[in-house]
Amino acid sequence: MKIPMSLCSRLATILGGKGMSDGKSCSITIDRKLNAKVLGRNYQTEHEVTIQSLKNGKTLNTAEITLLQSEVQRFNDAARKRNFKVTAIHNHWLFDKPRLMYLHLEIIENPIVFARKLRSALNVLKK
Repeated sequence: MKIPMSLCSRLATILGGKGMSDGKSCSITIDRKLNAKVLGRNYQTEHEVTIQSLKNGKTLNTAEITLLQSEVQRFNDAARKRNFKVTAIHNHWLFDKPRLMYLHLEIIENPIVFARKLRSALNVLKK
């Protein structure tokens, strides 16, 4: 089933980000101000969250979380404590400062419950 913009907006508010819905899925970006640089140039950092495939009140919820290298273990622990499946931890760039890592997670559950759990996990990070 479709993800209405009203639900997407509510999820974005819970997460502290900006949401867009094409009707099929909800994409939310949450800015992080990490003053990052790639090859010496400013680089905007953000978390990316996607909610899709609504069925029986549950959605497929995925996220790519941008982390400082020093935050990986703390956030991984917070995510796993909330029963998220952590599916990847990797870097994207060479010559980035500070060192950025990306953690992917997924879960099928009620989208409001997901957003609240993810917001709680994100609270372990530097703002």
